Amino acid sequence: MHYFVVQEDRSAGFTGFVDAAPKWGLPGILNCPVCKATWGAGFAYPSVDLTPVAALADFEEARAEPIEEYERLCELVRPLLPAGAVLRPGSDFGPLVGKAQGSFGSFVMNYSWRLLVQREALERLQAEGLQGLKGCRTELRFRQRKSPELLELEILPVGRAHPDCLPPDRKPPCPRCHRLGLSLPEELLLDASTLPNDRDLFRLEDFSGVIVCTERFVDACQRLGLDGVAFKPLPSKSSR
Repeated sequence: MHYFVVQEDRSAGFTGFVDAAPKWGLPGILNCPVCKATWGAGFAYPSVDLTPVAALADFEEARAEPIEEYERLCELVRPLLPAGAVLRPGSDFGPLVGKAQGSFGSFVMNYSWRLLVQREALERLQAEGLQGLKGCRTELRFRQRKSPELLELEILPVGRAHPDCLPPDRKPPCPRCHRLGLSLPEELLLDASTLPNDRDLFRLEDFSGVIVCTERFVDACQRLGLDGVAFKPLPSKSSR
């Protein structure tokens, strides 16, 4: 199986732009008691509805908190997560809320870590038998009269970078907050032994901003004439 990074296709000529933020989110961690880092680099779960949580206001403001408060809030949302979800500081939940305007392709990727799709395009991909494609509603206000229905794809974290593309002198994850402290390699190499067999679209566990797809996904998009994104080949190698 061949894999590709999904990127915005800036040459496509679309003028559309989405200015929005998720409705809820976990705070980042403030001054981890072990590694002393303040950080947040979580995952997006647009299908998760936090309205059953009593202290909903605790999830409405982006901020950093002591790790004990972060862990308390994690336990409140954990029962609501989809299977396969991973919680990290800064993870967000619920629909995108904001404004959108302009002309849009089949896919919209104004932010490299977030992928939106028009409903018709998603339904055509699902009809092709692609696995792991889940579109979630958004709360976007459009300035034009004729507006598309944009859904956010919920892309679960699966798979990791191969150790060969990471610094040999890297430190182990923090035992308290689990921060990796890694920068994205210039030449990313996937660890084939960690990649899923039941998903054609996923994001990496160790680099949450990297969205990866299979060659099946690329072939379907090209065959159906879906636009708005480009695909960069991504090599893989087994670590076993």
